[in-house]
Amino acid sequence: MENYTIYRTAESVSPKHPDKLCDQISDAILDAHLSIDPNARVAIETCGGHGQVFVTGEVTSTAQNINLEDIVHRIAGNDIKVIQNIVQQSPEIAQGVDIGGAGDQGIMIGYACDETPELLPLEVVLSRRLNQYIYAKHPFDGKTQITIHDGQNGEIWVSSIVASFQNVSHEELEKLVTEFIVQHQLTPAPTTSEIELHLNPAGDWHQGGFEADTGLTGRKLIVDNYGPRIPIGGGAFSGKDPSKVDRSAAYMARRIAVDYLRKHNAREVFVRLAYAIGHAAPLESTVIIDGTTERIKGYDLTPQGIINHLSLKRPIYEPTARYGHFGEGFDWDK
Repeated sequence: MENYTIYRTAESVSPKHPDKLCDQISDAILDAHLSIDPNARVAIETCGGHGQVFVTGEVTSTAQNINLEDIVHRIAGNDIKVIQNIVQQSPEIAQGVDIGGAGDQGIMIGYACDETPELLPLEVVLSRRLNQYIYAKHPFDGKTQITIHDGQNGEIWVSSIVASFQNVSHEELEKLVTEFIVQHQLTPAPTTSEIELHLNPAGDWHQGGFEADTGLTGRKLIVDNYGPRIPIGGGAFSGKDPSKVDRSAAYMARRIAVDYLRKHNAREVFVRLAYAIGHAAPLESTVIIDGTTERIKGYDLTPQGIINHLSLKRPIYEPTARYGHFGEGFDWDK
């Protein structure tokens, strides 16, 4: 049987990508409420594009006079028209949360591996770091993508790199990507002479962000999580206060995965948590350590226990909406 080389690919998008602009707006609104009322219930969705941003959702908070227009203009520009439709949280949802139950049903996945110092898959880290490298010099809308493949003796080679950035010429992208390759000592497979580069493959471009496309909160779930080879529970994070377990329990699942990886000196750890709305205890709490399955022990996995353990009622969320919620030095990563 012919051996097939295992390829692994991940992408990253810059903070000026339209979906990421929406994530940041939603989380900035959340932070504005939490900075005044740590017990605020917030579930904000943002849709933006072509000169307008629509902010909708539910907020129950003692914080008054939160200026949504100022938040949107700070993140997306002063020429954006803001339309808002905010109501209070449904009392039927609130009655289950008020007694300490989960704000919704759902499955949350945590993951950690020993491939990188960030404890994330290598392809995820490389695509993100390349995006950050370009964005630091050219803070515009942009995407990167890196494909790596495994050698028979454990080597890892870079097969291809894709980079598309607004207001950055092909020549400048080639210079920056080459610098990145050298700095990170990325090498092609011995059977190829060089890494395959696709730089602005559709041509140089100058219209990006909300001028070129629409965005929506929670549309970059794989980028926000662990890359395409790791399953996710399905819930988005941005705009949601920590009573929503699809955010807080996902952070706790990462914390547990990191803890178990270090405790067992493991190669790879998966964590699965599952909840029912209005019910405090998880219906599933599973950890898989290098293929061995155990029940998680030693953690308070109720919503309030998670909030207390990670101090999640602080206004800390806007930075999570820029480059992913894991591997960027947040408390649940350490």
